Amino acid sequence: MSEPFSVPVTVRGYETDTQGHLNQSVYLNYAEHARWSLLQAAGIRQAELVAGGVGPVALETTIRYRRELLAGDEVTVSCAFEWGEGKTFRIRQAVTKADGTLAAEIDAVGGLMDLTERRLVPDPRQRFKELAVRPQLFGL
Repeated sequence: MSEPFSVPVTVRGYETDTQGHLNQSVYLNYAEHARWSLLQAAGIRQAELVAGGVGPVALETTIRYRRELLAGDEVTVSCAFEWGEGKTFRIRQAVTKADGTLAAEIDAVGGLMDLTERRLVPDPRQRFKELAVRPQLFGL
């Protein structure tokens, strides 16, 4: 199996809380940044999704904080899709320090919403295959 897609991020001072470590809500921003970066690397633009009448939705997110992150820390945020047979998929993400220390694990359940019907599309895996120039980034 290949390495999951990942993006580098530098923790910025304004993202830290009063204890000096990365604020909990920023982990969600980092995860979202990695997911949209994967879509873009796969050849899928946000405007194309909307024009095609679909949009990704987050249905559930769990964050497990393992080690603190401080301003100036260099991290990578990985992103790997796991496909089932239904309307949803899982996204496994890790925030890893430059020295290899796991700082956080983020697990999400997502779907692809039909923007007209306001319902999940029945086969998001197939839709991503159709949209992507590089579907292998989604594990397809």
